[in-house]
Amino acid sequence: MWKSYFSAVSIDDAVKVLAQYGERARIVAGGTDLILELERGIRPGVEVLIDVTRIPCLDEITLDEDSLIRLGPMVTHNQCVASKLIVELGFPLAKAAIEVGAPQIRNRGSVAGNLITASPANDTIPALMALGARVKLQSVNGERFVPLNEFYTGVRKNVMRTDEMLTDISFPALGKEWRGTFYKLGLRRAQAISVVNCAVLLKFNGEEIEEARITLGAVTPVIVHAAEAENYLVGRKLDNETMLMAAELAQKAARPIDDVRASKEYRLEMVKVCVLRSLRTISSREEKKGYPERPVLLQTGKYSPMTVKGELPLNSMWHHPAEEPIVTRINGKEYRFENGQHKTLLRLLREDAGLIGTKEGCAEGECGACTVFLDGMAVMSCLVPAPRAHGAEITTIEGLAPEGQLHAVQQAFIDQGAVQCGYCTPGFLMSGAMLLNEYPDPTREEIKLAISGNLCRCTGYYSIISAIEQAALRMGGR
Repeated sequence: MWKSYFSAVSIDDAVKVLAQYGERARIVAGGTDLILELERGIRPGVEVLIDVTRIPCLDEITLDEDSLIRLGPMVTHNQCVASKLIVELGFPLAKAAIEVGAPQIRNRGSVAGNLITASPANDTIPALMALGARVKLQSVNGERFVPLNEFYTGVRKNVMRTDEMLTDISFPALGKEWRGTFYKLGLRRAQAISVVNCAVLLKFNGEEIEEARITLGAVTPVIVHAAEAENYLVGRKLDNETMLMAAELAQKAARPIDDVRASKEYRLEMVKVCVLRSLRTISSREEKKGYPERPVLLQTGKYSPMTVKGELPLNSMWHHPAEEPIVTRINGKEYRFENGQHKTLLRLLREDAGLIGTKEGCAEGECGACTVFLDGMAVMSCLVPAPRAHGAEITTIEGLAPEGQLHAVQQAFIDQGAVQCGYCTPGFLMSGAMLLNEYPDPTREEIKLAISGNLCRCTGYYSIISAIEQAALRMGGR
C-alpha cells in the first residue's frame, strides 16, 4: 500500500517529512480512516506514511489559563469518553465520542483524524463546531489557527495544505450557564455511521435562552449551523411550543440526499426528531442520563515499552524501508520480521508470525474478529500498519493464557456453549478478557458494551454474555 514509513519522535520531524514529500505523504495516527482509504484505492498517490503515535505529550487533554480545553492531535475518542474534564466542561464532545465505532476503534481513532477526514457524517465535528472549536495547523513555514466552521470546503475536503499537520484542537470550557448534548441516529447501536446527528448547546440566563447553537451532521455536504432555529430560540423559554418550532426551523438548514442508509425524506424528518429530542433532554436537565459512570474502554495501560539491545527502539525519527526489520514482542516472545513492512498488523501476524488465531473477517474494522492487544489496549489489527508493531507489546489469542492452559473466559465459552462456527470467537475472547482486566466485576450492560465491536453471524450473543459473566465469577468478580 505505502512505499515508505516514518515514525516521528517530534512534530518538527513530522512536518519536515510532509514538506519533503508533499501530496505523496500522509500523517497516520489511529489510521482507522486512512488505512481503509488506502486499501480501497481512494488515496492512489499516497506513498509515504508518517506515524506520530510515538511523539510524547500529544495525547493530553488540558485546561489552560484562558479556560480553553485543549486536545492534542493524538487524543483518542476513548480518552474523551473517559475524561472528567470533557464530561464536565464539554459534554457534547464526550457524548459524540462514545457514539463512534466501538471500543477497539475508539482506542486507536483520534479526534484530530475524525476532523481531518471531513465526512459530514463524522460524529465529533458537530459537537466541536457547536463548542466553538478551532484547530492549529503547523508546517515548516509556521502555524495558523482556523475556526472549525471555516475548516471544511466540501465532502471530505478541508483547507489543510499538504505540508501541514493538525497539532491542536481547542474550545472554551462550558460554564454553568451552558447546557448541551449530542444526538445520533444510526441503524444499529454500535459500529454505525450516522444517518443524522446533531449537537445542541444552549446558554441560559435564568429560564431564558441567551445564546443557541444547533449543528447538523449527515444532512448537507458539510456540517452546518441551523441558524434560523438558533436565532428563534434566543430570548425565549424552553417550553413545548418553542422546542417544536425550533426543531421545525432546524429542518430548513438540511439538504439531505438519498443513499444506502436512508432516503432524503426520512433524513429530513429525522432532523426535526433529533433536534426535538435533544431540546427536550436539555429542558428536563437529563443530558447526562445514561452516560456510563465507568466507561468500557478495553484498555488497562499496564505495559512496559519494549527495548531492543537495552534501548528503546525509537530515540530518534525512524525510517522504515523494506530492508529494515520490524522487531517486536508478541505473547512475551521477541520476533524479528524482515518482511511485512507494507502490510497491516493483521496480515503480519497471520502471514509472517504464523499466528493464525487472529481472524480476518472484514478487514475494515467492522467485525472485531481480528482484535488483539497493542500496548495495553484492544485494537482492530486490520487497521494498524505493521510497522507500528516495531518496539510494541502485542498479545494475540495464542497468548491469552499460559501454554497448555485456558483463560477463564475460554473455559467459560466451552461451558456455556458460546462457540458456534467459531470464526468470531477469538475476537470475543480478547474483548471479554480485556474487559475483565479493566473491570473484574462487569455488569451485563458493560459486557454488552465490551463486545459491541464484535459481530457473531451465528447469533450466539446470549451464550457469549453468559460466558463472560461466568468467567467474572470464576475470577472473583461480580
